[in-house]
Amino acid sequence: MIILLSPAKSLDETSGYPEELSVPRFERKAAQIARAAAKLSSDDLQRIMGISEKLGDLNEERYNRFFNAETRPAIRTFSGDVYRGFDVASADDDTIAYAQDHVRILSGLYGMLRPLDRMRPYRLEMGTSWSPTEGEDGKLTDHWGDAVAKELRKQLREEGSNVLLNLASNEYYDVVRGQLPKKLTIVEPDFRVRTAKGLQFQSFAAKVARGAMARWVCEERIESVEALQGFDRDGWVYSETESSENAPMFIREG
Repeated sequence: MIILLSPAKSLDETSGYPEELSVPRFERKAAQIARAAAKLSSDDLQRIMGISEKLGDLNEERYNRFFNAETRPAIRTFSGDVYRGFDVASADDDTIAYAQDHVRILSGLYGMLRPLDRMRPYRLEMGTSWSPTEGEDGKLTDHWGDAVAKELRKQLREEGSNVLLNLASNEYYDVVRGQLPKKLTIVEPDFRVRTAKGLQFQSFAAKVARGAMARWVCEERIESVEALQGFDRDGWVYSETESSENAPMFIREG
């Protein structure tokens, strides 16, 4: 089983790490994109990314000093809600090693990262309407083309896996959507909170749950679609009646 995650906007740039870093598959392409992004001003970044002046200034600085910045493992650098759920700080070495082989983080800058791949601080979402190639229109997804999907297909073959657990957002999954083998089973869990108004999707809860499920799969070495139904972290319970084929629903009381 290969697990897809989205990256995070918030980053941890200071905590230590014991692991030896691996090299991203698309590191050279990421460097080309970073060089193009370094030509953008804070105002450009604010307009393209829809971010505040403060964040525009921060990311202008990040790209200007990109190649001088310290590299860190991806799984310990992304620190948003998904990674709060994964909680790498409490994971043992075996879990991290398993994640290195089975978790893939989709990235606007790096294309696709393994947990221990080295990365530098950045912000660049896959759905951004910008191309690093001068004169080229479209979203960053278009710039990546089929490169990420091709690499994912290769890694699925190497793992001998026919199950993909998609815990990434639609924005990131779009870079591989429709480009994977038809025989591949793609599982897309849904997380809902039961409230007085019924079953509701709550973004924060769902993001944390995605990270927690990825961690659980790595700890328990889950390999089958059926075994995913056993996920029960943080009060989540599988609902047979609300689930459909390859779209298991997990419910938590609000």
